[in-house]
Amino acid sequence: MPPTEERAPVFSPYDTDQRLLLPPNLNEWLPEEHLARFISEVVEESLDLSPLIDRYRNAEGGHPALHPKMLTKLIVYGYAVGVRSSRKIERATYEDVAFRYLAANQHPDHNTIARFREKNLDVLEGLFIQGLKIAERLGLVKLGRVALDGTKVRAHASKHKAMSYGRMLVKEKELRAKVRKLFEEARKLDLEEDAEYGHGRRPKDLPEELKFHRDRLAKIREAKRALEEEARAQAEAVAAASAESPTPEERGAPNDEGESSPPPVVDAKKQRNFTDPESRIMPDGANKGAFVQAYNAQAAVDEAHQIIVAAEVMATAPDQGHLVPMFDRIEAQLGRRPEKLLADAGYFSEDGIRAVERRGTEVFCPPGRGKKEEREGCKRGRPPNDETFTQMRRRGIRRRRGRLHYRRRKAIVEPVFGQMKEAQRFRQFLLRGHRKVRGEWFLGCLAHNLRKIHRARIG
Repeated sequence: MPPTEERAPVFSPYDTDQRLLLPPNLNEWLPEEHLARFISEVVEESLDLSPLIDRYRNAEGGHPALHPKMLTKLIVYGYAVGVRSSRKIERATYEDVAFRYLAANQHPDHNTIARFREKNLDVLEGLFIQGLKIAERLGLVKLGRVALDGTKVRAHASKHKAMSYGRMLVKEKELRAKVRKLFEEARKLDLEEDAEYGHGRRPKDLPEELKFHRDRLAKIREAKRALEEEARAQAEAVAAASAESPTPEERGAPNDEGESSPPPVVDAKKQRNFTDPESRIMPDGANKGAFVQAYNAQAAVDEAHQIIVAAEVMATAPDQGHLVPMFDRIEAQLGRRPEKLLADAGYFSEDGIRAVERRGTEVFCPPGRGKKEEREGCKRGRPPNDETFTQMRRRGIRRRRGRLHYRRRKAIVEPVFGQMKEAQRFRQFLLRGHRKVRGEWFLGCLAHNLRKIHRARIG
């Protein structure tokens, strides 16, 4: 037999320098059901971007602006897939096919993306509501059971940059003494140099150490003043609520003799952050015993498809007091009320629960730890005649029907926070200040809802 000849392997053509005879079609870059295609379709056909576009109509001269639709698509898709940094979005328009598709092969500068996002934060809440309306039209919002909860999202600031009011008083005194001492040393050095080199020479710049301590002292004084203003405003609010006019001493205003009264009493433990003064140090429920510099991000989630039907951001750690405002948001945005509202013990308030139930929504909110309430059954027999509201709500949660509804809370809202923090990488805000943080949270919630709508459509 003739020897077997070895054949060379055959491959498909591969040439990185291959030139295209025809220009590429962007629509061929992504699969039909890709999330980027869906977000592009929603922005083009369903979202009203006229408030954004109107802001460009009066601009005259200069280079034509990038289209707001393109920037909106890039930012919303970025928040949906966890690419939120403007620099990362810019880089993705070169390296990621989906971003390149949305940008139509353009590459906006990261400064342009960041300015567009920050400038249009006030429009984001409106876009969130429009996205919610889309979900409702598609039948994804049932308003049967709605679960309410809050999660701590880290601020763009370190907790080590915060200081308590008591510590500010001590530090202010120390820095005043140190600055006074450094000024004396600088003055002495100036006299010595004048004697050596002659008077009238250009004075030397202030020593770096003196600059640092002086700037630090100014920041502490500003933060201390802000805490005192907050305490004064709270005192005036309490006085107004009790129908009593605050005295000049309570207002910190000059008295009849023209002398300024002492500043209002401020809790020595009250803190203020120098980087983001509106954020607060809060306990992080996900990490037992840990404290983070954060905001309290609220969300009300519909059971049917885990659509967020209301959102808000608070600068206070406790959830109590937010039950009625979040319920009002649901009704205002959708024009109807949920049948059942589920909330954990942090929201328990007799006034709040009664206010919601008077409007026809049944509330399942335990007065104590939820797991304990579920575990302990309801005692048989008639309730006592002197049963308090708290006892009545505890008994309602411990009953079979109460346990059946309340145990669904953690399966409705908590997975949403997990998806936002993992899939969307929304563990920390990129912006600072309550107004900007609030807009960013609405943007994240819009992206979450669009992901849910997309999944329901292709599922």
